[in-house]
Amino acid sequence: MGQVTNTNARFIAECLAPSGIDLYHQSVVGDNPKRLTELIRTALHRADVVILSGGLGPTDDDLTKETAAEALGLSLTFYPGEWARIEAYFAKTGRTPAPNNRKQAMFPRPCRILPNPNGTAPGCIMEKDGKAAILLPGPPRELEPMFRDHAMPYLLERSGHKLYSRELRIFGIGESDVTYRLDDLMKAQTNPTIAPYAKTGEVTLRITARCGSAAEGEALVLPVIRTIRERLGDAVYSDRGEPLPLVCHNALIARGETLSVAESCTGGLLSSAFVDLPGSSAYFVEGAVTYANEAKMRRLGVSEATLETHGAVSEQCAREMAEGLRARTGTTYALATTGIAGPDGGTPEKPVGTVYVALASERGTVVKRLALQGDRTRIRTVTVLHILDIFRRNIFTY
Repeated sequence: MGQVTNTNARFIAECLAPSGIDLYHQSVVGDNPKRLTELIRTALHRADVVILSGGLGPTDDDLTKETAAEALGLSLTFYPGEWARIEAYFAKTGRTPAPNNRKQAMFPRPCRILPNPNGTAPGCIMEKDGKAAILLPGPPRELEPMFRDHAMPYLLERSGHKLYSRELRIFGIGESDVTYRLDDLMKAQTNPTIAPYAKTGEVTLRITARCGSAAEGEALVLPVIRTIRERLGDAVYSDRGEPLPLVCHNALIARGETLSVAESCTGGLLSSAFVDLPGSSAYFVEGAVTYANEAKMRRLGVSEATLETHGAVSEQCAREMAEGLRARTGTTYALATTGIAGPDGGTPEKPVGTVYVALASERGTVVKRLALQGDRTRIRTVTVLHILDIFRRNIFTY
């Protein structure tokens, strides 16, 4: 009926692709025994493994397990241990399971039961005559950890593959530019593979090798990583998957330096990027959200003349915010943001998405004007990425 987007299929496909396991078909079917049986039998005929999500609940229209077992010629039996787990799950929230919850403890014998710490419906893996059906619950918060922790190891074991991955994080180059620069590598890839993923404001490349050991995998991916770094330069800020805030966090701790932050349009997001990380108290001294002009003057020492002449969204204001906070806190570095996140407030000279970011240190002050696109949330989020990128580029130059 179009009421639910099949995000589970996308998640599973994204997990399978770098693992060298070919996904040939995806199908969606309603809770109808006849149509579901036909679909499962067709899927088992054309593939070695069929993955099903949803339909493992206690109601009459939760038919997946019963239908899959019938298609494989298996019968279900009651597992007392699983029923005890379901009762314990309900007891944690002061509830008692209904009689129809007992069907969630019915499985073929033998089968692999996949534990579900986030819900009442365990998953399972049914096997017969070389074919397998992997049954997973429908809610993504239950399906995703179950697939990663239990189904994926089974699939790798069955396929005989071991995987070794390294994740490159890239900022300052768009996905289309990244793929253009790496076009020949991506077209010629066999082992290892290169998989690009676009995130808000940045790009991730996952380099994955099928291998016999981690040492062999490392030997396979390192030449590819070196080539990518040569082509993309310092836009690659990590080759081990660390997000940008963590790269800056680690550098500050390693150098024994300190940081303060002054924010207007980002409203605390920049401070949170650091404070979210354990150990940030070693360097993070102060975060000031100075939204109003009066706060910029009182807390940071921004001059009234600057605000009247240039406005709060200006190079001059961002500079004075960073320099003023650094002078007051005595930190090694101070970062500042000021801009128009929208949807209102823009002008022809300063449209929505106009943002200034500043970094003040003993070496002087760097200010950059950004012209960002998107809604309010995206503009604020990408502003944080930009100033973190400026910070890490400057901090690593000396």
